[in-house]
Amino acid sequence: MTIAEVIIASCVMAFAITTSITVMQSGFNTIETARGNTLASQILQSEIERIRLMSWAKVTDADTMMGEHKVDLKEVFATNSELASKYTLVRTVKEDGTRAGEAVDIYLQVQWSTYDGRQHNRSFQTKYVKNGLYDYYYSLAGP
Repeated sequence: MTIAEVIIASCVMAFAITTSITVMQSGFNTIETARGNTLASQILQSEIERIRLMSWAKVTDADTMMGEHKVDLKEVFATNSELASKYTLVRTVKEDGTRAGEAVDIYLQVQWSTYDGRQHNRSFQTKYVKNGLYDYYYSLAGP
């Protein structure tokens, strides 16, 4: 083999290795984003299920529920404080403008950052109606 063939083969090999490292890094970023989305979805689901089991009086309590509140995730992630510090859950409960006193709008938003500093968020929106399906389940479960 000539020296030129060795140099060309080395360049091709270096290009292949560099490309594969870049592809792997991109794949790891995608996996981290997918894991974050999954955890954020689970946080949203957990919070909406917790609210679903509340009575109408508790959901519309002006001091604890109505308005915008940051939810303490240290209670949710009692055994994993790292997750509690990584994710932020904001809950907003406000009266439905068309059915005041009969329905509330609930907005949940989870925010987090990946290791490279990119910000992500997921949100969920629903209604809670007085004497609706949720109150039916709550009254069956007991006071």
